[in-house]
Amino acid sequence: MIARYSTKEMTDIWSDQNKYQKWLDIEIAVCEAWAHYGFVPKKSLNNIKKKANFNVKKINKIEKVVKHDVIAFTTNLAEYIGKDSRFIHLGLTSSDVLDTAFSLQIKESGNLILNEVNEFIKILTKLSKKYIETPVMGRSHGIHAEVTTFGLIMANWLDEAKRAKKRLLNSIKICSVGQFSGAVGTYSNIQPKIELKACRLLGLKPVDISSQIINRDVYADFFVSLAFIASCIERISVQIRHMQRTEVLEVEEPFTKGQKGSSAMPHKRNPILSENLSGLARYVRSNLAPAFENIPLWHERDISHSSVERVIAPDSSIAIHFMLRRVNGMLKGLNVYKKTMLKNIYITNGIIFSQNVLIKLIEKGITREESYKLVQKNAHYAWDQNKDFKTVLGEDKNILSLLSLDEIESCFKFNNLFDNAKEILKKVINSK
Repeated sequence: MIARYSTKEMTDIWSDQNKYQKWLDIEIAVCEAWAHYGFVPKKSLNNIKKKANFNVKKINKIEKVVKHDVIAFTTNLAEYIGKDSRFIHLGLTSSDVLDTAFSLQIKESGNLILNEVNEFIKILTKLSKKYIETPVMGRSHGIHAEVTTFGLIMANWLDEAKRAKKRLLNSIKICSVGQFSGAVGTYSNIQPKIELKACRLLGLKPVDISSQIINRDVYADFFVSLAFIASCIERISVQIRHMQRTEVLEVEEPFTKGQKGSSAMPHKRNPILSENLSGLARYVRSNLAPAFENIPLWHERDISHSSVERVIAPDSSIAIHFMLRRVNGMLKGLNVYKKTMLKNIYITNGIIFSQNVLIKLIEKGITREESYKLVQKNAHYAWDQNKDFKTVLGEDKNILSLLSLDEIESCFKFNNLFDNAKEILKKVINSK
């Protein structure tokens, strides 16, 4: 059954509540670092950790006056902490908090996405094995080419999914960085050792250099990895949409009890899940443009990146998380029509075995050009006249002068298809 999956876990990550919690975690981590090196009294640190709190509504109310989100936050913190709040935000600039928190949110959402990617790979692996000996028509340019197996089609999807996972893992690693270097990144009122200690407490690595902000190519890498996942999913959805067409009908999305396909046509069972996934993939890819445009900022920094990141980060993360859950459910419930797959292999009267005949003739000593001409003439005649290709070959004296009827017959088989398919699948599954 395909559920309308909740994205609550992901929306929680990008909520104001979680954002301010990350800010609080950061401010306390920096205070702990200062205390570790003796700059903040232990008593004050303990008081800060005990009393530190915030109220989202109150922060928003303060921000309406001060027009600065971080100042509104630290003002609200001070109301809870009291006198020791003088140690909050010591030596920092706003971007130290904003960017480090952004890294933490990306790391958190990336790991949530990773869970679904792992499930995606698990499902594709299982289905590839299940259908590795299920013959189906392979197509190039949308036209019947040669026979493959449905398991190999899925193994191809699996291969791409595994690369998408590698990119995601790498982008999470790249984005797992923080900074506490102050205005224009020069440590004018803070020390690198404070940054190092605080980042370690947060599970992050300090950036090598900051211009007051973390360079935006770091975060663009994450959006690229999401775009690859989106495209991987869309590739699957496009092929399912084609294979579900009435005149093809080799696979079909799950259609649940009580579901309706059309307000006008009661017979319809449409590939709405795949179409939905294709649309969302376009949206996720479209967010790459602003992610890359955020990289070239004025001088050490401006804040033109900030507004757009507040939109594309949650939106892309939520969309990908939803897409993965939707495609996983769709694949689990996919209807596979093996008989139709086998029937479709033969609807072109056997002309799809033309390469086998081509090779067999070459083995008899004629040139490739001569063989191609002979086979193409007979294949086109069989197609145009709706005749059986094998029969047409057996009536061509030029073919019969080179091949016996048994040799012609041997060309119309799936030679080594299943053995080769299993070997290919083994390579895909074992690839790291």
